[in-house]
Amino acid sequence: MNDYDLVDVYNENKEKTGKTKIRHKDEFEKGEYIVGVQATIINSKNEILISKRSENQKKFPLMWECNGGAILAGETSLQGILREVKEELGIVLNEDEAIFLKTVKKEKLFKDIYIFRKDVNIDDISFRDGEAVDAKLVTIDEYEKMYDNNEIVPNSDFRREDFRKVLEILKSLNK
Repeated sequence: MNDYDLVDVYNENKEKTGKTKIRHKDEFEKGEYIVGVQATIINSKNEILISKRSENQKKFPLMWECNGGAILAGETSLQGILREVKEELGIVLNEDEAIFLKTVKKEKLFKDIYIFRKDVNIDDISFRDGEAVDAKLVTIDEYEKMYDNNEIVPNSDFRREDFRKVLEILKSLNK
């Protein structure tokens, strides 16, 4: 994704307003929101896939994160997260693999968080768009320690309580 992508504008109830704006260029008025997405990929060993942002990132360079971004005009949040993960990591995820976890409402942003149960070989990851430069698998304890050490981007909306909820969901689905 580049700095000047066309995005749909949503109201405070996460309903499309019919307007579009250019992200990072146009001003957003009070009560206008965009939709962002985050993917938390968890393997069969319950390790979390995280990637390291490139040094060229305007916000939080060289910090680790679960991948995501903003959805483009006309996309659903599910389509957006599938595109983002493919662009950033070269990983192809399918709609039927997605488990919706939650929406977080922030200032001018709704963030939809999806969980994917997938075993990913780190050697198969390709950093196509230059947004990420490295990737690794971590346990929830390692993730939390990295978060506490300010190595994880501070706007991450996935924490230990979410991880517990995900494990319950996965268990109920037998994944």
